[in-house]
Amino acid sequence: MSKVHSLARTTPLTRTKTKNSKESSRVLAARYHVTRKTVRKWKRRDNPQDCSHRPHTLQTTLSPIQEAIAVEVRRTLLLPLDDLLTVVREFVYPQASRPGLDRCLRRHGVSNLQRLRTSLTGDEPAPVKTFQDYAPGFIHVDIKYLPQMPDTNTTSG
Repeated sequence: MSKVHSLARTTPLTRTKTKNSKESSRVLAARYHVTRKTVRKWKRRDNPQDCSHRPHTLQTTLSPIQEAIAVEVRRTLLLPLDDLLTVVREFVYPQASRPGLDRCLRRHGVSNLQRLRTSLTGDEPAPVKTFQDYAPGFIHVDIKYLPQMPDTNTTSG
């Protein structure tokens, strides 16, 4: 059973009543505060439940064979996305797009290059340290030098 939004104009119950009613679409639209197009839609449907809004097929630019080639190149050469895109455009599919290639790598589980490297080598990466360690009693201070500003106190006269 699907969940119905609290502010939804139609519910499975009203959709069933609409489907089974012999009244005109104009009367039903006025009663349920929807358009006649919505009434006609629910009269045609077999099921009063909401249908999935996701596409049934994925829109991909690469064919399955081209995707397999791109994934294997990623696994063997461990190329970053931009370098892999250059290789794919040069040798596999000239119209390949960066977002399309990224989605392909995500689908096949090879989008994270660091995780891919660690799975192949077995070594854990060293934790990234953002600040230098100091002995207790010292304070770390960052200094930013600003560019020379024109003197605004000078009066022309």
